[in-house]
Parts: sequence; structure tokens; C-alpha cells
Amino acid sequence: MTKTLILASSSPRRQELLKQVHLPFSLREQNFDEARITATDPRKKVEQLAWNKGKNVPIEEGEVILTSDTVVSYQGQIFEKPNSEEEARRMMEAMSGNVHEVMTAVYIRSKEQAVLFTETTEVEFWSLDSQDLDWYVKTGDPYDKAGGYGIQSLGAMFVKRIDGDYYTVMGLPISRVVHELKDFSISPVPPQ
Repeated sequence: MTKTLILASSSPRRQELLKQVHLPFSLREQNFDEARITATDPRKKVEQLAWNKGKNVPIEEGEVILTSDTVVSYQGQIFEKPNSEEEARRMMEAMSGNVHEVMTAVYIRSKEQAVLFTETTEVEFWSLDSQDLDWYVKTGDPYDKAGGYGIQSLGAMFVKRIDGDYYTVMGLPISRVVHELKDFSISPVPPQ
């Protein structure tokens, strides 16, 4: 039986990564209220978010649901998506010249089976001066991204080094996803 991959995410980055590796998918809205997850441990929080998002999406026979969530943490404190210039600046100042962690949890399920996994990547920032920070928070780039930056966008200029998977920082550890989906009978298709 042919399986259909359903991405339950509105993230353009996750959609882009699935397209990049030629995994056909459909989109399905998930409306889990993330505020219901109050865990303060970064790993527990990201796993609870991915799992709850996936469990709250309706599924039919032959479908495979994929949900994911990403958290950024520094010294055990979770940095969500900033809501203001001040909040974005505070996060960037904390990470300036330091190493932080980015964790992405992925939950994949069909009617028959499920898997939940988390990948962690360490990211080191250059030391940022106030001119860098002033410029960056005014660009608008920080506001739809966990931790206030995207490694695939303007935030790339702050990254000194990473230890781990680049795509985990982007929001979907795509090589691990491809590997895990094989157990669900889903594989990339040849380019047309």
C-alpha cells in the first residue's frame, strides 16, 4: 500500500527541507495549543510539543503524520520566539560569545506505529556588539524564530561554529527524518 506523508506544520522551512530531499507530502493543519505545555526542561518541552501536535492531528489509513518542534536553550533557559525588540535583544546578548543548544523533536506516526526522537546541536555565537544587535533586531528577522534567529537567514552571520546537524538548527533534522520514514514505507522519489 502506498503511504501518504502528511506534514502537520505551517513552517515554510520544514516544507522547504522535505521538498529539498524529494519527499512528497500534503499539509494538514494542527491546532494544538502550545501554551498547554509548561515543562521548563528544554528536552521534555520540545518532545511534549512534537508529540502532542502529532497526537492531535486526525489520521486515516495509509497516512503518516509528521510533526516537529524546535527549542533554543542557553544555560537551561528556554528561548522562545521573541515578542519584542527588547526580548530579541536580551536573547541575542545572552548568546553572544557563548554556546547554546538547539533541540528539534520529531514525532512520526501511522495507524500502526510511531516514533519520537530528538536531535541536539550546539551553536556558538561570535561576540556581538551593540551595533550588530541594534541592526539585527530592527530587520524583523528574529520574530518568527525560536531563540530569535534563523541559521538559514540573517542570523547566519552570528554563528561562529556548530557541533551537530545544521538542519536540526533549521527546524528539521532531515537526514534522520528520511532514515526514520523508511520504517513507515516512505522514501524520497526521483526528481522529475
